[in-house]
Amino acid sequence: MSQDKPLHGAVAVVTGASRGAGKGIALALGAEGATVYVTGRSRKEGDAPLPGTVFATADGVTQAGGKGIAVVVDHADDAQVKRLFEQVKEEQGRLDILVNNATVIHDTLIEKGGFWEKPLEQVDILDVGLRSGYIASWYAAPLMVAQKRGLIAFTSSFGASCYMHGPAYGAQKAGVDKFAKDMAVDLRKHGVAAVSIWMGMLKTDRTRRVMDADAAKYAGFWEIAESPEFTGHLIGALYRDPARMEKSGQVIIGAELALDYGLKDIDGKQPPSHRAMLGGPAQAHPAIVE
Repeated sequence: MSQDKPLHGAVAVVTGASRGAGKGIALALGAEGATVYVTGRSRKEGDAPLPGTVFATADGVTQAGGKGIAVVVDHADDAQVKRLFEQVKEEQGRLDILVNNATVIHDTLIEKGGFWEKPLEQVDILDVGLRSGYIASWYAAPLMVAQKRGLIAFTSSFGASCYMHGPAYGAQKAGVDKFAKDMAVDLRKHGVAAVSIWMGMLKTDRTRRVMDADAAKYAGFWEIAESPEFTGHLIGALYRDPARMEKSGQVIIGAELALDYGLKDIDGKQPPSHRAMLGGPAQAHPAIVE
């Protein structure tokens, strides 16, 4: 790890990082010099329909300039999550960034039809995707509170507001947004921030597979999609921001945060905000009822 990198010395946990958004976020944090604990269930290729393992991502983090540490974790198992954060505490003695990204995505998610016509298992996203984010945050918070510094980030999407992929998906995204809003209230006096970041369409293997299956329907979408690393660099910039606590509790459109920070995607493009087409996030009311 290079000591001149902006996140040198920082310790991060990125959940659900075998592939997709989590992998990109982990690689981006690694490129900025962080030590990144990469979690997921995939031990070897073939464990999932799409390529990627926690070990491959951890190696990528190290190759990018950080230190990648793979930990096989099923985020549906609270005991495994507890052991993860015990390991982080024992090995590092600190935790600076938690990215709650682990999510169950059913293969039928984007199929048309009423929710009752789709597999009941789609509701599992409320276990690994919503509940899992609470559990990870519950174990991470004491480490951050003790050091009076930290950032908990949830990956979310415009599906928290508009209809997108059905009610289970929408409830999960709206749920993590509310986690960020309410956790921020509890954490504020301890100097720990919590945010939820709406990502745009991502350039992942899953997205590529979907687009290839119906190229005409998705014509032009790939060109405006974000790299998975984009959100990782945004999280890195937010953690380093001296005014980080001013954004705590907010639901943030990633493409708009990038404009605030003067950041572009890794291909040099400026990803667009989809606020005009899909709506924007509702922020928390200032009232606090204890």
